[in-house]
Amino acid sequence: MASSDSSNASARPGAPGLLAGRTVSRVGYGAMQLSRLREDRDAVVAILRRAVELGVDHIDTANFYGDGFVNGLIREALRPEDGVTVVSKVGATPNPGGPRPLRLAQRPEQLRAEVEANLAGLGVDQIAVVNLRRADAGPGLRAEGDQVVDLDDQLAVMTALRDEGKIGAIGLSSVSLDVLRRALPVGIVCVQNAYSLVARGDEEMLELCLAEGIAWVPYFPLGSAVPGLPKVTDEPAVIAAAQAADCTPAQIGLAWILHHAPHTHLIPGTADAGHLQANVDAGAVKLDEETLSELDAIPARPARSSQG
Repeated sequence: MASSDSSNASARPGAPGLLAGRTVSRVGYGAMQLSRLREDRDAVVAILRRAVELGVDHIDTANFYGDGFVNGLIREALRPEDGVTVVSKVGATPNPGGPRPLRLAQRPEQLRAEVEANLAGLGVDQIAVVNLRRADAGPGLRAEGDQVVDLDDQLAVMTALRDEGKIGAIGLSSVSLDVLRRALPVGIVCVQNAYSLVARGDEEMLELCLAEGIAWVPYFPLGSAVPGLPKVTDEPAVIAAAQAADCTPAQIGLAWILHHAPHTHLIPGTADAGHLQANVDAGAVKLDEETLSELDAIPARPARSSQG
């Protein structure tokens, strides 16, 4: 059966884990949705400060979140003594007025420009980890034209930026298993792909990351919000486990990821303080072997979307 105990959640939400050689709480925070609060800067700062109070010390961001708005608020809200590891990403840029909110920015000079923009926006000399967001794996954008760039050319500029001290470590996002294998020699510290209880197509990649000491940091951890695609919270076994644990189906879905493998980390995003608390509390949900077996038996389906 499942159970919930939030008594130690604020100490180390989800227990400690390793990310780029740093010990961080396995329940982190994804800052993308903060761009929805553009008209209420105080609310953004309050949510970020609350995350720190709850023990979150891993925040995922990007310069293209709100076209620099989110990074600017992270700079305002966080203090050096908070000890927060900020992870950013490059490979896309805002697309105001376009059919999708983002467009790819895959060329080496674009990757460098995005790193510089992240440094300026965050007000730091070095970003702990920068993920190279490619377009090898869905859901999301696909590279076309001059945005089809060889991995080696991208890794060359990323390693140069690391050598220059502008980034501390390199991660990957939205990549295939083959791309991860090709990138291993440069030293990859984390992988961000769409992955959840109902979308486990990357299980072989997850196992490779475990073997190589690479953190697995999935996005869309509850399935997709795109209409017609599977959602973790709709599954009867998830709903039953939530009832048994006196928690929400979403918390069961997040807890499953933490239980599934020791190198998994969560970066659920929200612009609501109550939702933030619920996500942190998911790190204290315990799943016994019987419940895990029932959840593991849920059939996985591919997560495919043309959305950006």
